[in-house]
Amino acid sequence: MIEGDASGESRRTARRGGASVTVSQVAHAAGVSPMTVSRVVNGDPRVSQATREKVDEVIRDLGYVPNPAARSLASGRQCRIGLLYSNPSASYLSEFLVGALAEAARHDAQIILEQCEAEADAAALVGQLRRHRLDAVLLPPPLCDDPQLVEALVGVGMAVAQVATGRPAEGAHTVCMDDEGAAAAMTARLIALGHRRIGFIGGDPRQASSQLRLTGYRRALAEAGIAMEAALETAGDYSYRSGLASCEALLDLAVPPTAIFAANDDMAAAAVAVTHRRGLDVPRDVSICGFDDTAIATTIWPELTTVRQPVAEMARMATQLLAGAIAGGAEERQAASDESVAFSLIARDSDGPPQRA
Repeated sequence: MIEGDASGESRRTARRGGASVTVSQVAHAAGVSPMTVSRVVNGDPRVSQATREKVDEVIRDLGYVPNPAARSLASGRQCRIGLLYSNPSASYLSEFLVGALAEAARHDAQIILEQCEAEADAAALVGQLRRHRLDAVLLPPPLCDDPQLVEALVGVGMAVAQVATGRPAEGAHTVCMDDEGAAAAMTARLIALGHRRIGFIGGDPRQASSQLRLTGYRRALAEAGIAMEAALETAGDYSYRSGLASCEALLDLAVPPTAIFAANDDMAAAAVAVTHRRGLDVPRDVSICGFDDTAIATTIWPELTTVRQPVAEMARMATQLLAGAIAGGAEERQAASDESVAFSLIARDSDGPPQRA
């Protein structure tokens, strides 16, 4: 819905000014937000036809040229978006890169990969990123949940996007999903299949998503009247290796679980490997489910039932937010946007009704 309309005088002023027209000027003239202008320019289907036509009219009237292209012509370089990563899951990073690189190409932007340890000194890291002349920073897990790092980046005027964070920071863009609701839904699925002893392999305790997914698992058990048992909750860290150790511990219980829900696909894949190594069948003897729906979910046997977190789409959306912020200048860099995406349960071959009590 369009809020208000632009005056002819504001358009004439923009045309007479001689300077490059900005996203803010287009947004003001069209009576929409700068983010809406960015979405129209990039063909985002979420914009209504009426709004799209209004913004297109203003763009033609003002002679607006998307700013990243103008920056390239004027400065001789692309806008540079840093992607900081410190994640043990290669599958997750691969999915994230697919989305970020595809969207960056549409904005004439360059993605710069920067490996970063979670315990790195925030001030020193920010200094390093500024020396690399970055315009904005993408923060996937676990760095998205580092308050000192986010605050330091925002504090120097850098556009920041936290992806899949459970701790949104003031001044940063966010793209999130309901991790708790997704974990509750997957646990409820296993309960509906008849499972009452469901093991849980948790994620990295530094990441807010880990606690949210554990909370969702516990919530579903409570809603079904199933008592929680501490021994059925194991501590992983989102790595394949931690999934191996956690599954071994669960299957060593005097009464092992009939189903295991891992907080990511890497750990679920490890659980499948351990189960097979012990001569057990998945899902006849043990149902195993994961979270994220990364590539590994369909490259193992049996293919994983999992929660689909649209990682590539979230990375794409975050890159679009940052490109819009860069195009809009200092004002848009500090005008944070919050976006959310929906999860879905993907049923494959790794879960089924329990064959034993």
